[in-house]
Amino acid sequence: MYHHSASAAQSAVGFATSVLDPAPADHSKDAIVFQRCTWCGTAMYHRLLCPVCQGSDLRTERSEGIGTVRHSTVVHRNTPAARNVSLIEMAEGFVVRGRVMGHPIGIHSGDRVKLSTTRDPVRGEPVFQLLDEPYRGAWS
Repeated sequence: MYHHSASAAQSAVGFATSVLDPAPADHSKDAIVFQRCTWCGTAMYHRLLCPVCQGSDLRTERSEGIGTVRHSTVVHRNTPAARNVSLIEMAEGFVVRGRVMGHPIGIHSGDRVKLSTTRDPVRGEPVFQLLDEPYRGAWS
């Protein structure tokens, strides 16, 4: 929300302006910045309003980068090679869309992942790597 002054618009303190502002320089390179509603405590990724209470008083927090794959799919469209697109539920309680490194069909729901780099250079999505080696081939 902006309040107009005589010559310029000034940002109002306490509103969702931190979503649009760049992340502070003290954050490490391998971090995801998310918002938490100060009214109800809901964690969310890249929102202007809280999806639960519609509050606009959001504070910015830093995620540790650990999460669990909730859904993964293999995409063949608009790319020279198959790639995966996954929904990752982070330990802090928000869900983010990203890519998990590895063979696209080897990524499954329930796999634990850790943030590898903050952004894919082409798609702009977070990139994750598997934390635990899959044990699926042992019973074949």
